[in-house]
Amino acid sequence: MAEFKTNVMRTLDKKKIEYIPHQYPVTDGTPIDGVSVASYINKDASCVYKTLVCQGASKKYYVFVIPVADQLDLKKCAKAAGEKSVEMIKQKDLLPLTGYVHGGCSPIGMKKPFKTFFQQDVESLETVTLSAGKIGYQIEIKPKTLLNFIGAETAELTC
Repeated sequence: MAEFKTNVMRTLDKKKIEYIPHQYPVTDGTPIDGVSVASYINKDASCVYKTLVCQGASKKYYVFVIPVADQLDLKKCAKAAGEKSVEMIKQKDLLPLTGYVHGGCSPIGMKKPFKTFFQQDVESLETVTLSAGKIGYQIEIKPKTLLNFIGAETAELTC
């Protein structure tokens, strides 16, 4: 059987960027929480990141990528983005904006590039694991490689 590749994986393959694919069980396409995903793929939750999309007071969109067990601090995110305030976008707006569904959102390969920030601790990790752009699939990659590839910055983003 041929190995399944997501758009994220094909994008990385095209640029010859190394990553390790991971898969976890999915029931009826329903996303599970990130801590459960970490457990399924035998990774510490502090090394598995989720991708969240916000809109600033200026109406610009921003992507914030943080550990799955952590909570986004909207004030810290606004500061990082240079905005007066930011708020999470509505779940129904995620697919048309990014091309990804809730639970399968990746900072790699969105429909349009948005300014992206990772929780600053990511730089201390050997590898970071995040969505491969489809529920049930994750990729593990070196943080520096990922940050350079998508042009992301790091900042303090969590509570």
